[in-house]
Amino acid sequence: MSDIILETRDLTKYYGGVHALEGADFTLRKGEHVAIMGDNGAGKSTFVRQITGVEPRTRGEIIFDGKPVHFDGPLDARQAGIEAVFQTLALADDLDVSDNLFLGREKTWANWLGPFRFLDYKAMRADTIAALEKTAVKIPNIRNTIQYMSGGQRQCVAIARTATFHSKLTIMDEPTAALGVQETAQVENIIRTLKEQGEPLILISHNMRQVMDLVDRIIVFRRGRIVANLNKDDTDGQDVVAYITGAKTQPEYAGAA
Repeated sequence: MSDIILETRDLTKYYGGVHALEGADFTLRKGEHVAIMGDNGAGKSTFVRQITGVEPRTRGEIIFDGKPVHFDGPLDARQAGIEAVFQTLALADDLDVSDNLFLGREKTWANWLGPFRFLDYKAMRADTIAALEKTAVKIPNIRNTIQYMSGGQRQCVAIARTATFHSKLTIMDEPTAALGVQETAQVENIIRTLKEQGEPLILISHNMRQVMDLVDRIIVFRRGRIVANLNKDDTDGQDVVAYITGAKTQPEYAGAA
């Protein structure tokens, strides 16, 4: 059985005459943590939006967990086992932690009543506590509404949502961009916990220290194309920056710079 959890072949996205993503060939193995880096507009977020079904691809293939997939939207991707945490967290401020974790996927009971059923708050709260423990997230009271939580706690709730549904792949887009030092450390500990549990992850980040600390491999995008595929242990920050700026290009990607 293949150890590849995600593969893209010639993944491409055009917005009219703008080539936001061109010919992206990418592979992610089970348990592997990979960072995607590049300047603003390099194609990083566009790449993730194709994988998660947020936008339709112009062409190319996506193979997830051994099968070609065509997601019509993020819900399809979630049901397949892909959980994404974007910079816009998509949390409901007036709901508590459990309600946010299960938003759109609520547990119910009395299902024998046909269209009439009741929310199973007890089960959802129990699963919420288990998810927070799994990711080592500390929320003093899960019944507090999201609006009263810090940015770090909100981010951690969004990340814990991935653990609740036993995702096969977690994608994080700049998860610490707006966080302070302590909150950033908490999110990074969650990423380490996912690594220890063997769960694969794609991390989009501009934070070089964070990337060098957390991932196995670094993919560099430039002008909508992949220009480098680097093993973390065989490179350093200056080397990565050289690929991001175009000062260096790997031979196999020479036509992409």
